[in-house]
Amino acid sequence: MQPVPSSVAEIDDAFPTAIDPLALSLNENPFPPLPAVHSALIRSVAAANRYPEFLPERLRGLIAGHVGLPAEQVVLGAGATGVALQALHALTAPGDTVAMASPTFDGYPIIARMARLNTLTVPLDSDGHHDLDGLAAAAAGARVVVLCRPHNPTGTLEPTAELLRFLRRVPGDTIVLLDEAYIEFAAPEHRIDVAAVLRRFPNVVVVRTFSKAYGLAGLRIGYGLASGDVAATLWSHQPPFGIAITSLLAVAASYDAEDQLRQRIASITAERRYLRMRLSALGIHTTDGHANFVYLPGSRRRGRPWQEAFAGSGLHVRCYPDGGARITVGNRSSTLAVLSAVGKATPRTQVR
Repeated sequence: MQPVPSSVAEIDDAFPTAIDPLALSLNENPFPPLPAVHSALIRSVAAANRYPEFLPERLRGLIAGHVGLPAEQVVLGAGATGVALQALHALTAPGDTVAMASPTFDGYPIIARMARLNTLTVPLDSDGHHDLDGLAAAAAGARVVVLCRPHNPTGTLEPTAELLRFLRRVPGDTIVLLDEAYIEFAAPEHRIDVAAVLRRFPNVVVVRTFSKAYGLAGLRIGYGLASGDVAATLWSHQPPFGIAITSLLAVAASYDAEDQLRQRIASITAERRYLRMRLSALGIHTTDGHANFVYLPGSRRRGRPWQEAFAGSGLHVRCYPDGGARITVGNRSSTLAVLSAVGKATPRTQVR
């Protein structure tokens, strides 16, 4: 158990002003907030004694205008996880089944339990992609099916044509929770036309977040996009005063500074390619990822001991029971620390 802080100073010490370059387990953005966002957050302090909007209509409208949908098709939550939890509470009954890949984002089994749902898992294929045939079969007996695109933890991304084929196979009364938490890191040609998808498949709920590419994980801002009827149901579960005024100001400033944001995303994806290239030179296979992390596959029978390799390095990465490891892409210092740890586990190649 963590000790209880006894002073403001102890609390302040627990929240560093910069991301630790060795903290690579939560897929946090390595950059601090954009300068315009930082300024907006400072300005918001003056209103900290006031409640935000009863329901976040202004933020809803701001996001709707940015994504090109009516405001009535946008819902909000505490990060993508908060939106997903609201969807499960609003659209399921205790005892229903939610189908998902295995492994998947750690939050989904947790929120499924919170909503008192049964979980049906479908293993990924050998390349870290969804088994879409298996998920489609599972969807026939499920109330909700979850598909992460790009996938967490492997970073893989199903082509749009395969995604649409999958959606055609899912029963119309089964909700498809399409998690796009990392979509900004994927190349534009891999992104779906959300408005067209929602018109064709009104059972789809797209979930996104400002935690990853936008670097606002600490503010917990997520949103969902859905058909008008589904969004109305989700909006009826919107907690009063649930979205802070800082969220509205931070999102507005982020949208105004989108050119700078794209530069940061380009920097992260370039570092991702560099890390994969250097790992490949070490003989280490990684999945073809489209997010802000790199995944090292493993298996219980033949997997490399990644957990042991990273444990002694001071690096914090996410290790999985099958031996796989997910490594957040950080700055060059982080990358060199990763390569050093891997190099020690693969001593035949010198890391430089």
